[in-house]
Amino acid sequence: MKIIVKEADGIEGLLDQLAGSRFDFMSLHGNCEIDVGPLSEHDIAKHVHGATSCLGAMSNAGPTKGIAAFAIEDSAGAYGSALVAFNDSPQDAAAEATRKALLAADRLGERPDLVWVSSTPGVEEDILAGIEGVIGTDTPIIGGSAADNSVAGGWFVFNGAVRAGAGVVVSVLFPSTPVSFAYQSGYSPTEKSGIVTKCDGRRLLELDGRPALEVYSEWTGGTVANIDKPEDSRAILSESTMWPLGREISQVGEVPFFLLAHPAVGDGTGAIDLFANVAEGERLTLMTGTQHSLIERAGRVAALAHATAPGPDREVAGALMIYCGGCMLSVQDRLSDVAAGVNTALDGAPFLGAFTFGEQGALLKAGNRHGNLMISCVVFG
Repeated sequence: MKIIVKEADGIEGLLDQLAGSRFDFMSLHGNCEIDVGPLSEHDIAKHVHGATSCLGAMSNAGPTKGIAAFAIEDSAGAYGSALVAFNDSPQDAAAEATRKALLAADRLGERPDLVWVSSTPGVEEDILAGIEGVIGTDTPIIGGSAADNSVAGGWFVFNGAVRAGAGVVVSVLFPSTPVSFAYQSGYSPTEKSGIVTKCDGRRLLELDGRPALEVYSEWTGGTVANIDKPEDSRAILSESTMWPLGREISQVGEVPFFLLAHPAVGDGTGAIDLFANVAEGERLTLMTGTQHSLIERAGRVAALAHATAPGPDREVAGALMIYCGGCMLSVQDRLSDVAAGVNTALDGAPFLGAFTFGEQGALLKAGNRHGNLMISCVVFG
């Protein structure tokens, strides 16, 4: 296996750098303002997986405001990718994309080593259910939701010929070398927690029988303020980034693992709109983070993925990283430090990092999950 990672300001510059090559698989991630149309004029890879990434991407060369490509040459492996736009059912679209990707890999009926997924935001739990309906629950599903630059809906997924503002692209990977992965956050639990007593999917209405925003405002010491007028609503995405809500879903040893939900909008009725589903009866814990913890966590996640790779030497051919777009915006002026930490953890191997509006990963004892403000890393041996 050979992995190449390149950055450029736009598609044409990227294609110039990769001219003369045809890869078995390519994952592309970059700014939503870039024109991806020229891809349809070039046969640069057998299978192309693309999604927009908040304000650019990062790689072993550092951050870029443009686009980055992660390209695999692996004639001994098998790869397949498919994009399906959403119609009535995102879950059905994900299942269809998975079947088409397996067919493209000539591995229909087989279980891949890894599924790499990118969808437009809002229905990630349905996407995971659709993929698992085809391949089962044992295959790790890792990826992130497409992002724009200002949460204005400018995100999209794409392949060599098609782009969709509401859709999913699924890639099935059967690489000839082992893969390992890790999925974590850079946040710690506080002592504040409560039970969800009323909710509707991603709309959190009550905690411990009280309006959710009222409780959350108290927990954060007023950092996220309550809203007095019932008819008013306000985006709280920025001030809530260091104060997400966590659900304890597993333990490794005696250490609890929290899957995070990012509060996005609060309103005067006391409701909070989240970027992930919650359920009545769940306990939500206030989590806390710092700029330092978010900068160093990417390297720690990469190091964990590297350390769990099989084989005596654990040599890395390359890696794919998902880094939450909300976290990225909080450490935007320190992205070079984030990339440097990943470089150290991966011994300088090529990697691509996408900045996403939702993160999917596989957890020990808890399966494939969707969360927010998370980081994942897939290492190819």
